[in-house]
This record gives sequence, C-alpha cells and structure tokens, in this order.
Amino acid sequence: MSLIARVRAYAVDVLGIGSADQRKAVDDTHLAATALLVHVARVDGILAFAESERLARLVEGHYAEGPAAARDLITRAAAVDIETRDVASLVEMLPHEADSAERSELLAMAWSVAAADGVVDEFEEALVERLGRLLGFDEPTIAAARRTGTADAPAP
Repeated sequence: MSLIARVRAYAVDVLGIGSADQRKAVDDTHLAATALLVHVARVDGILAFAESERLARLVEGHYAEGPAAARDLITRAAAVDIETRDVASLVEMLPHEADSAERSELLAMAWSVAAADGVVDEFEEALVERLGRLLGFDEPTIAAARRTGTADAPAP
C-alpha cells in the first residue's frame, strides 16, 4: 500500500474522516488483500506456523493497526476465502484504481507468505504466478516481485 493510501486509510479508519462508504471501501480492500494472502498460505493444504506468523506480521504492517486488529482481519479474510475459494474472485474484490506499486507490493507479500516456511511448493508457485497475471503483471515483473518477497525467506 502506498504512503498516500495508508494516510488515506488511517484518516478514514482512525480519525473518522470520510464517509461511511469510504470507510467500507478501505475495509473491503484490506479484507480482499488479506483473503488473497490467506489463500496463498493455505493452498498447499498446510498452514505452517511460519506462514501463519508471516501472514500476521504482513497484515499488521500493511492493513491493520495492532495484533488484535490483524487477527480479526485474518479471521474475517479466512471466512471470505472459504466462501469464494477462487483467486480470480478475490482479485475482483480489489479496487480497480489500485496503482501498480500497490499491486506489486501485494504480489511480493504473497511470495513472502508462500516462502515463509522455507519452501515454495508447486501449488504455491502456480497460485502466486497466476495471481501476478490476474493483477496485470508480465513474467519479468512477477519474477521481480518473487525476488523481493522471498529475499528474507529461511533456507530450506
């Protein structure tokens, strides 16, 4: 999320600036992005502790203020993921005006979650690459996001 988007989200969420529709739009955007990350974390059928921890840290750092808010958002996002179970539907929930930097950051976060346990398995790799294409990126951009997102991944 860009600095401007974060300031806007903060003003809407915490200060109450903006309409109820604006607050709901920010919440829905964060919910959709978090649901995508939950989907990545669970795609291999195993939600490893490292993936869960990485997910919580990323959500808290980008979409929620504090650990309790992050846990709540992840719980809600998990329910959305169960209801949709389709990454394309989750991507459609994101606002169309999201800029390339915001989409790229989300893709790098997805790679980070996939690599949190030290291994990006074939299901995770295929899903995150598909997510990159659905977000409108080409292969070199998807590869760059992978390098960014997996830079601090533990060795297998």
